[in-house]
This record gives sequence, structure tokens and C-alpha cells, in this order.
Amino acid sequence: MRTAFEQAWTALGGGPAPAYRVADQPVLAAALPVADLALATVTACACAAAELAQARGAKTPEVEIDAARVATAFTSDRHLRRAGHGFEAFAPDSAFFRAADGWVRTHANYPHHRERLHRILGPDVRAAIAERSAQEVETQVLAAGGLAFAVRTAQEWAASAPGQAVARLPLIVHSDPAPAIRRKQRPVLTGDRPAAGYKVLDLTRVIAGPVATRTLAFLGADVLRIDPPQLPELEGQWLDTGLGKRSTQLDLARPTDHAAFAELLADADVVVTGYRPGALDRFGLSPAALLDRRPGLVVARLSAWGGDGPWSGRRGFDSLVQAATGIALIEGTTEGTVDRPGVLPAQALDHGTGYLLAAAVLRALAAQLSTDSGHIAELCLARTSRWLLDLPPREQLAGREPEPTLTTVGDLTVAQPAFGSGSWPGRP
Repeated sequence: MRTAFEQAWTALGGGPAPAYRVADQPVLAAALPVADLALATVTACACAAAELAQARGAKTPEVEIDAARVATAFTSDRHLRRAGHGFEAFAPDSAFFRAADGWVRTHANYPHHRERLHRILGPDVRAAIAERSAQEVETQVLAAGGLAFAVRTAQEWAASAPGQAVARLPLIVHSDPAPAIRRKQRPVLTGDRPAAGYKVLDLTRVIAGPVATRTLAFLGADVLRIDPPQLPELEGQWLDTGLGKRSTQLDLARPTDHAAFAELLADADVVVTGYRPGALDRFGLSPAALLDRRPGLVVARLSAWGGDGPWSGRRGFDSLVQAATGIALIEGTTEGTVDRPGVLPAQALDHGTGYLLAAAVLRALAAQLSTDSGHIAELCLARTSRWLLDLPPREQLAGREPEPTLTTVGDLTVAQPAFGSGSWPGRP
């Protein structure tokens, strides 16, 4: 069977990969081979960066991946400190709760999600879920716009309609719908960062999309994160994934802000979106519409459940996808006769998908140097979950908890980049 890296590189459309070396042994021990996924996605992204550097006439950098740095990067939220103080990753109502016939995973980190959860279940979420079936909780909370998913086995997920729809997707969906165009002027490569000169509009939130754009910023891209003012981001999350970026707020429903975005788009090389499919369409920001407005654009789109299938329009986060697709029970424990769900040692679906998304952008930019055409790449967390579930198991190494590889940016202590020799270029 092909290695995890070979599978990732093939999904990216790559031919012969640049030479690379992985130092040390896999870490991030778990029942599933999450360390292999982490190393594969980071290595693929590093190889894509080397490929872009070579395509732009620079000396091809050596690709060397250190497993300890990868493990630290995949758990970057746990290592983030501001003036010595950390940040909570999950709110009290974002947890596993025992239902009458199984388990439910909820997500209430954001105020609007917490309000919708309480609207259905009341303030005592644990007691309300205990009286209902897991499926009943999922149906009622999702109908109210909240987030709660029944915990399924991998077999139940694979047999379900949304599971089958996700399984039909390739790991990365590629399309080149735009005709070839000739740019007025290509970005000039300055310095030793392969994405230097490219302008990226970052319309992503939470972790996976921001990890992708944070990586592009580290590689030299000029990344502008754009958030709606009515949806503030969690502070720790924003600081952790915002390194090296600029940021602003635009309400695209306002004509003046929409016009401001149009000006930014006219000068952009890449747009990365992280909202559920259809959420941005009303603003004329579907991938096809973006390419109509800006021929030659590279569009990278991320979602939880993919662009097709019965769950395509649903919201979702890494923890919820782990629960719904069977990972939580595989990583869980058995107490007496009760199977208690667990979690991966990192939000690996978010981080792994983020690095693949960045790699897809880098490969598209390299190809564009000879084709000048636009490109769309689409990934989803649920398909990354399927990939992880399908990877061959690996014997885990016990007792190897690596020292975190950290650096400082102002008053922040942050994880070092997963690859490369430099530090993050600055705080948001």
C-alpha cells in the first residue's frame, strides 16, 4: 500500500515529489495513525512549497521535516501563551454527553451556538440530553441552527447517506473551469520565501482554514484575513492562527463594504474560504463567481462535510466530525459495559486539512506559471477523517512525549512553524 505521503501527494496532483527527509519517529500516539497523517500533510505542503520555489527560479530548498515540530504545530492551541497565560480550547457546553441510548457531542464555543443549544435543551444540557435519544438531540438542535451530533461508529457512518456521499469524494476536489488568461504582471519573487509577492484574501474562521493561510503567510504571501464584524473570533484561536497576517472586518451585506472587497479582489491572486457551501453565494462569492470576477484566480474552499450529499450545507467542527464519523469511539475507552468516546491527541482533521489546503494553493500557483489559468481546490474535514480511518495502523511508540518546539512573538509564546528554518514573521 502507498504511504500516507504518497496518497497525499497523488491527491494534490503531484508527479515526482521533491526530495525530502523526515527526522525522528512519529509522535502523537493514538489508536489511529494520526502521526502518519500529520507528517504526510506537512511533508506534502513543504514539497509543494519547494516546487513553487523552483518554478519561480529559486534554488530548490531542502525539505526536512522534524516530527517533534509537527506534533507541536498540530497542538499549537495548547502551547499558546500570552504573557504566560494560556487559553481554554472548549466551553463547558462543548463536550460529550450521555444520551438515553448513546452519546452526543455538542459545540457551544461561540455565543450564537450556545444560545441555540440552550433554546432546545435549556441551561442544563447534560440533564436534557440524558432524557433524549442521541438522534433526537441531533435532529432538534441542528434544526434550530445549533451544533450537536450523535456519536456514531465508523461502520454506522460508512453506511449512512452522508457517509457514502463523503466516501465518493476524492481527498481533494480539483477543477480548472476558467479559460487561460495572461496576467498583467506576475508577482516578483523577493527573498527566500516561495510565496512572496502573492496576495491572499482569507475568508476563513476557526482552525483549518486559518492554519492554511497562516502557512501561506509563513511562506511569504501577503495574507489579509477578512471577518464579519457580527461574528467575532475566539481570542486564543485568532492569535494562534493569525501570525504573519493582516486583518480587517467587512460586512459584505453592506454595499460600501462589498465594494471594498471588490477592490481587494481585483488585486488578489488567491481566495481561501472556510464557510459551509452556499453561505457566501449570496454575496457573489461562490468559486465560479469569484473566477468570473477575477479570471486566473486560485480559489481554495474548505467545509466540514463537502459540497455534495445530504449534509453539505451543515456546519461542523473537527470535534463534531470526529464524533459523527466514528473516530471518537475508536479513540475512546470502555468502562465496565459502557463505551466512552475519546478524541485524537490533536485536532488533526483541522490541521491536516489545513496543510493540504495550503499545499493545493502552492501547487496551483506553480502550475499557473506555465498555464495562467484559474483553479479551484476543495477539501472537507469529513473526507480527511475517511482518509485517516483508511490509513494502515502503525505500532505506537510508548513513553515518547517530545519537548515542544516554541518561539516568541512579542508577548506571545507560540509553536514554531511545522517546517522551514525561520520563525513566524509577526503577530496579527
